[in-house]
Amino acid sequence: MDQVERKLAAIVSADVVGWSRLMGADEAGTHAALKSHREEMINHEVERASGRVVSTAGDSLLIEFASAVCAVECAIAVQRLMVARTSSEPEDERIVFRIGINLGEVMLMVTTYLVTV
Repeated sequence: MDQVERKLAAIVSADVVGWSRLMGADEAGTHAALKSHREEMINHEVERASGRVVSTAGDSLLIEFASAVCAVECAIAVQRLMVARTSSEPEDERIVFRIGINLGEVMLMVTTYLVTV
């Protein structure tokens, strides 16, 4: 039996600008750079802002926050840190994130199992 619960959440959606171009130019290097940014900086900022990474796929991140303020502060921190981290790289090789924030209800699927003995 499935029940639907709802809660208010701030959702951050981020992806890399020009991902296909970057991967076409240097697949291994681009993948390694993104992995490094996530492990060394992004995950820390998300945790610091009490967020939770819900999903990752390729160049995208979906992050949930209980607070819109925390979501915005985390997004700003990530953008500033990315500028600092990549400023010495050639402009056409930099990883730049496009980030959107949405505040709304999310649905949680709760599955209950009935077991008869």
